[in-house]
Amino acid sequence: MSSAFPRRSVLRAGMAGGLGIAIGGSLEAIAGPVEAQAACRPAVGYGPLVPDPKGLLALPRGFRYQVVAHAGETLLETGQPTPSDADGTACFRSRTGWVLVNNHEINGTEPYRVPALPGLTYDPGAGGGTTNIEVDRHGARLREYVSLAGTHNNCAGGITPWNTWLTCEETEQRAGGVFQKDHGYVFEVDPVDKEANRDPVPLAFLGRYAHEAVAVDPRTRQIYLTEDANAPLGLYFRWTPPRRFRGGKGALRELALSPGGDTAGTLEAMRCTRDGGHVADLSEATEPGTRFDVTWVDVPDRLAKTVSVRKQFTDDQVTRSRKLEGQWQGDGGIYFVASYARKDDGSRNEHDGQVWFYDPRRATITLKTIFGVNRDPAQEGNFDGPDNITVSPLGGLMMAEDGEGLSHLVGLTERGEAYAMARNELNDSEFAGPTFSQNADILFANIQAPGLVFAITGPWGRGH
Repeated sequence: MSSAFPRRSVLRAGMAGGLGIAIGGSLEAIAGPVEAQAACRPAVGYGPLVPDPKGLLALPRGFRYQVVAHAGETLLETGQPTPSDADGTACFRSRTGWVLVNNHEINGTEPYRVPALPGLTYDPGAGGGTTNIEVDRHGARLREYVSLAGTHNNCAGGITPWNTWLTCEETEQRAGGVFQKDHGYVFEVDPVDKEANRDPVPLAFLGRYAHEAVAVDPRTRQIYLTEDANAPLGLYFRWTPPRRFRGGKGALRELALSPGGDTAGTLEAMRCTRDGGHVADLSEATEPGTRFDVTWVDVPDRLAKTVSVRKQFTDDQVTRSRKLEGQWQGDGGIYFVASYARKDDGSRNEHDGQVWFYDPRRATITLKTIFGVNRDPAQEGNFDGPDNITVSPLGGLMMAEDGEGLSHLVGLTERGEAYAMARNELNDSEFAGPTFSQNADILFANIQAPGLVFAITGPWGRGH
């Protein structure tokens, strides 16, 4: 996702050791420099990508796309243009087919803001938020409308077990100037009930920091949160609800508005150890299968009244990481992503992406994927910078690439082989928001600039 240090402007240098992929137990694949991939490009996935005559999206033969939304071109039901910078997205069932809740990572410089509609706006000084896009069962656009406005830099988020979307502000913006309120919160958005989205309430108990993504454990209702931040590097968090919290639509809002709601439950930061020794930085892991034990440390001031949350800890108290990005609940735990690491940003080792799996029952994280530093990002088949991630209902994972050079949707099969599912033919903008319809007929995904949302259909399952 976009940040103060955009991925595509970072200079590459050096090589990371320990290449390899091991996703979800038996899954194994390779992602890294050209020479590492030369001997491991089996015919996996859905075959080679076919160039698009329209110059938008290259897909395997037999697949097709339709544009569901286009910033500045398609219109909201109130007449304004679709907002800029489509980002994290989730798909839900609706009466007409499917509805997407689509984040807009707007920080104030983009041409098309989320309209500050009465009753749906948190802070009229902020231009981000979410729109809901209704499509039919084939993915064809029906309508789009604002579901949250007046938030700032809405990046990723996560679905809840009760079928709502948690949208994250990737910022620590304070009130002042055009901003009438503090930002850096998580908000809940209902995909189908417009009235439930009126009078937005920040879920302050989840902390105020540069939120990236969330994932909810359906068994415990605990919420896991990534932070995309630098100087010092970001943290991985866990929120444990009050004892009698059961979740459900409206429950988070009700908790936030209750007495003491700003600090309801317990917010903690992750601390990892290996053989009893402290792990200061996730980039210390360079081999797939590396496993760390996890404990959790209470956050002193989750609202960051005077000091940013990540600055409230010393390095020996917590485990940090550069570019903690997307995550998704599945397979009995949580997959989460670190997009890249460089020594000059404070990381211990360099890589172009890690995918971790947190096992809440064992209280461990395991490195499932590591991408070596990619020395030739313009070479087709060289993947780097995993960002948004989703667990496919067909098995395996689908990741949005936000690296250098070519930009892809990257799949990882249950057997573990990496493959290109789509390539951005238009420009070098990142992919974002991959999400499947629950029946696995449609993959929705975005190209952030110029703000395109696609519905991809085809012979799903054949390549798995």
